[in-house]
Amino acid sequence: MIDTRGYSCPVPVIMVQKEIKKSSPAELEVLADNRAAVENITRFAANQGYEVSTAADGSDFRLTLSKRQGRK
Repeated sequence: MIDTRGYSCPVPVIMVQKEIKKSSPAELEVLADNRAAVENITRFAANQGYEVSTAADGSDFRLTLSKRQGRK
């Protein structure tokens, strides 16, 4: 779980990027508190081979990044 709440872009994307480079997880959950972070994380994750689902979590957003089959 990466908690990006309270950070402005590009910091949330950099946080996700570091985790993906470090451990290349099959699934990763991310908390965000603004629409720009959600859009930027979603775009970055898609370019890295992840599918992203987003759900409202109160006033925040919970993103679930799942590695697409056949991608490292």
